[in-house]
This record gives sequence, structure tokens and C-alpha cells, in this order.
Amino acid sequence: MSTTRWTHSTNTVFNIGYHIIFCPKYRRALLVGEVEELFKKAILQKAEELKLEVVEFEVMPDHVHLFIKSKPTAAPHWIVQQLKGYSSYVLRKQFPRLMHLPCLWTRSYFCESVGHISEKTIRRYIAEQKLS
Repeated sequence: MSTTRWTHSTNTVFNIGYHIIFCPKYRRALLVGEVEELFKKAILQKAEELKLEVVEFEVMPDHVHLFIKSKPTAAPHWIVQQLKGYSSYVLRKQFPRLMHLPCLWTRSYFCESVGHISEKTIRRYIAEQKLS
């Protein structure tokens, strides 16, 4: 996690954050135990590959919360597509029982841009998900 508010590239200074939520198909409670652990590794690996910063990340049995910071050239729908696609591939390869679903993830997702003012609130909200 970066310690500065702004990120600098060759010709851009930016601070773009997204709160993203997505669910397994039929909102099944699939993300537990070994599936949860492998899912977390897959998401972090893909985020690193895409040069995304995962600020906060919490996996519930039937949905996922992510607070991600990205470059201005990475559209939210593309980020979600990449994370869902890669994690589905990895999980289905390792856990054949997930192959019975027509697809692992729903088509829908929630995305909200996060500004500097609400960043603390989003972080606390995600961090406290498992405490509820």
C-alpha cells in the first residue's frame, strides 16, 4: 500500500479508487476454506499483474469487497472483468466441483468511486465486514 495520496506517472498525477463488490452466481456461499484462500491469492496475483493497488480486501462466503486504486486508463468494468475471469479460471481448475455452475460469478457488480474524504470510511467498512 502506498503511503502518499497521489500517484505519479509520466504525465499524470492521480488518486483513483473504487469500492467494488461482486457475488458468486446465485449468491452461493462458495468462498470459504480452501476456495477462499486460493481466491485471495488469485486476486492479489492478478492485481499485481495489472498494476492495481489492493488497499482493502475482504471475502465473505457469498460476496467480495475490494477497495482498489488504479491508473486512469483502467476502466472499472475492465478491472472487474479481469479479476472475475482470472479467479474463475484458477478456482475451477483447482476445484472441479465448481464446474457444475454455468459460470462462477454473476454478470453484475457494484462499483463506487472513492474520494479522499470517504476513503477512511470505506476502509473501516470493509475491514469490519467479518465482524458483523
